[in-house]
Amino acid sequence: MRPAARHPYLEWSGPIAFAHRGGTGAFPENTIAAFDDAVGLGFTYLETDVHATSDGVLVAFHDPDLSRTCGRPGDIANLPWSEVGDARVAGEHAIPTLDELLERYPEARFNIDCKSDEAVAPLVAALRRHACLDRVAIGSFSDLRLRRLRRELGPRLCTSLGPAAVASLVSGAPVPLAGLAAQVPVRQGPVPVVTDTFVRRAHRRGLQVHVWTIDDPVEIARLLDLGVDGIMSDDLRALRDVMVARNLWN
Repeated sequence: MRPAARHPYLEWSGPIAFAHRGGTGAFPENTIAAFDDAVGLGFTYLETDVHATSDGVLVAFHDPDLSRTCGRPGDIANLPWSEVGDARVAGEHAIPTLDELLERYPEARFNIDCKSDEAVAPLVAALRRHACLDRVAIGSFSDLRLRRLRRELGPRLCTSLGPAAVASLVSGAPVPLAGLAAQVPVRQGPVPVVTDTFVRRAHRRGLQVHVWTIDDPVEIARLLDLGVDGIMSDDLRALRDVMVARNLWN
């Protein structure tokens, strides 16, 4: 049974459809064009990543450097915003700031992956500046970063479980789990993560289960049958089509 929402961010009738990095099928990831496309398709939940420039500007960008998506060298943490702001994703699209996203999509809910230690303080400042904790959840692959964010922003912050807590949930260890959702892959290497047992165990502890990154319609359907509470996808049209067919789109 789906657990009761324990935070305004998680209050949604049915499974949550997340636009992973804004979606990557129609437009390059983490660009205004991608996020506009997602919102135009009816997505309310937008997933993104944040890094901080050397002068503390928080940018919506997955990688620590510009090479893969912008075709030029440069670590974001070592570059000022004046240089990062000149880079173009796929040669065309400007890199958005988190401020820009929060202002452009006031009705959207954001799942934000804090990608670096340098991004923690600017992220705290941005969330306070926009007074948006009810429509934001924070995730990270760093337990330390999550602890810092929870300490700074307090109990009104919605976060996912960190890596150590996810490992404990997979193993069934009876330890306290900080966070309100397990945001996980189907497998971690050879180890199955999202199983019937895992979903039931999470739900018994009041945790939602959000799975990334799923683009195959058959796998989306299987996970929905398993009872997961959210799916993150790069293929927004595939995810929407499956949910529409099941009368789950809202």
